[in-house]
Amino acid sequence: MKRRLRAAIAAALQSESDLTEADLAPIGIEVPARPEHGDFAINAAMVLARKLRRSPREIAQGLAPALEELPEVERVTVAGPGFINVSIRPSAWRSVLIQILEQGEDFGRSQREQPREVMVEFVSANPTGPLHFGHGRGAVVGDVLARLLDFSGHRVQREFYVNDAGRQVRNLALSIDCWRRRHAGEEAALPEDGYHGAYVEELAQEMPPDASLEAIEEAAVEAMLEGIRRDLSDFGIHMDRFASERALVSAGRIQQAIGALQERGVLEEREGASWFRSDRFGDEKARVLIKQDGSNTYFATDIAYHMDKLQRGFDMLINVWGADHHGYVPRMKAALQALGQAPDALDVVLVQMVSLVRDGAPVLMSKRAGEITTLRQVFEEVGRDAARFFFLVRGPDSQMEFDLELAKRRSLDNPVFYVQYGHARLCSLLVRAAERGVQVPALDSASSVDLDRLVLPEEMRIVKRMSELPEVVRRAADSRAPHQLVYYLQELVGSFHSYYTAYGKVDPILVGEEGKVAARLVLVLALRQVLRNALDLLGVSAPERMDSLETE
Repeated sequence: MKRRLRAAIAAALQSESDLTEADLAPIGIEVPARPEHGDFAINAAMVLARKLRRSPREIAQGLAPALEELPEVERVTVAGPGFINVSIRPSAWRSVLIQILEQGEDFGRSQREQPREVMVEFVSANPTGPLHFGHGRGAVVGDVLARLLDFSGHRVQREFYVNDAGRQVRNLALSIDCWRRRHAGEEAALPEDGYHGAYVEELAQEMPPDASLEAIEEAAVEAMLEGIRRDLSDFGIHMDRFASERALVSAGRIQQAIGALQERGVLEEREGASWFRSDRFGDEKARVLIKQDGSNTYFATDIAYHMDKLQRGFDMLINVWGADHHGYVPRMKAALQALGQAPDALDVVLVQMVSLVRDGAPVLMSKRAGEITTLRQVFEEVGRDAARFFFLVRGPDSQMEFDLELAKRRSLDNPVFYVQYGHARLCSLLVRAAERGVQVPALDSASSVDLDRLVLPEEMRIVKRMSELPEVVRRAADSRAPHQLVYYLQELVGSFHSYYTAYGKVDPILVGEEGKVAARLVLVLALRQVLRNALDLLGVSAPERMDSLETE
């Protein structure tokens, strides 16, 4: 509905030749707080008043006729200083139910006039140990964001950047070598920044006694990556590519990137090092790319990696990084701008820390000390669905606690159970209908059902909320906010639970006049489809049966 209204406004303003898409972008179409104000309140007149040099009320009165021409619009009024209130015909809302059933698993999907080639890089954990619990949040945020971008019309690939050529993997190899020599009866001390976990000892036992440090490093990285791939797969996350830093270096990509910056005149030599003048592009100061000893900085490697992404044809780069990388963002954007890219070519989603809580006490972790809770331990304990859902119950920019006991609880206090129980409840209604001999409308007959029998305010509220899925998906993708889909699901299922509870005894869904029951079953079928589509975007299952609720 909102897209139709926005298109009508844009068409009505075509004669205003100096208006741009950027001028129209801030126009808001919101659901009013008070139902008597209609289904939508539009602020277009206030947004455009200064640009058009006319009063908001005059603009609103000029736009009203264009909105009234839409067949689904019942009434348009101009209120206050220039708000446009729009009421949609109830029949138009009810027709959404048929649209949902006809589109099925594609309901909510949209097309873009100009789809982007999107690279979503996420997780990218150092291959020096198993994925720990903290990696889970970025993994789910990146995965669901990629799903949303794909579903909203872009072409998307997922990538994991493997830091397999740095100091960390060398320290891992040294740690393994230390344990190998200890097992051989030698005196050996771990390096200062070495790794202590049991997995290090296990790797040491698998290494040939005569293996070189380079061979140990290569074997260790491959073993760690194999475990990471397995953990991600079992957590419902697929990567299209694992990009190797070592391969990037050996292909000469770093020299190519530095050469490109040199050609653009943004490098300077001082103090025996090569500096990138990132301060010319919004960074707070210049940055070293080649140190005095001739070695490259991590920043130089990252520039080469991002340049490689662009050369592979991606025009939108989205990185999901930990919040501790916030200072790295402006210098990375500066590098891409220096290479001639638009400022929005790189978008970084910073994910705040998540703390694990067990029995009210925090679970502390240290990879080097070997005191870690792995991601696998968490999702095997609480279940993949609960783990994925819990990582998304708050926005990526908010810190959060992951409550293990709540995640395992089979009650409506558990947010994932609350949503899944709504889907199971719908399925149960359909099973009970069949058991009682009530005819469940098939897809080809649903359009013949008299949906005007859906007259309760609660029923219309559910229908209106269902219609918003395409917009919610698109907005969550564009704003890099996958948690918005979780909020949407919780509100939608909450409306259904309230409706089911309030009318289950007074006016049961499966009892009553045949036409009314048929209309309500169409509502049930459509709502089940919407929940399935939304849960699938989250990588969470939609169970048809669930155990009974736990009681306090």
